Amino acid sequence: MNKNFTNLGLLILRIGFAGMMLTHGVPKLNLLFESPIKFADPIGVGQVASLILALIGEVVAPILILIGFKTRLAAIPGIITMFVAAFIVHASDPIGVKEKALLYLIGFIVIFLMNAGKYSVDGFKNKRI
Repeated sequence: MNKNFTNLGLLILRIGFAGMMLTHGVPKLNLLFESPIKFADPIGVGQVASLILALIGEVVAPILILIGFKTRLAAIPGIITMFVAAFIVHASDPIGVKEKALLYLIGFIVIFLMNAGKYSVDGFKNKRI
């Protein structure tokens, strides 16, 4: 019974964190169609590259996490994106400003460590093997 609660907890964690992250990432998709692209460049790779990296961390990875496909691998861009947001973009801001990025960072780290659980594409694939 405890294992079922663990898998249910992982499902809720994945849906909650990935779904909420999409609310931050999807609006950024419109920035791809602006000319010129104006986006922060916190790590010095250029505005376009920074936007693409942010979209990978805030749209592509959360979609994969949401369905539980390659979950551990998909959590890595989310971890990196939230690390940059918390400790580079908001480095000098008070904790109340960087709190959201830190919470997402913690959630994606837990997802990375725990994996998707059985209620996921990964779990379904492992069951069939």
